[in-house]
Amino acid sequence: MRKYLLNWGVVSTAMGVIGVAQATRRGPRDWRLALAWASWLLSLVVVVTSVHDRSRELETKKNKKK
Repeated sequence: MRKYLLNWGVVSTAMGVIGVAQATRRGPRDWRLALAWASWLLSLVVVVTSVHDRSRELETKKNKKK
């Protein structure tokens, strides 16, 4: 869990929810709002997946050296 919380990509993407939440509060509720939330969620999934893949790759290299 620590590898996700300390990764700057995950942190910056998670902080992006602030802008989307403000747009939700202030702006009109139309298809663009749904698209903004979908975009934010997709970017979070991509970052978390890349952190997971990178950690798995490092574990594989570490095990091959043994």
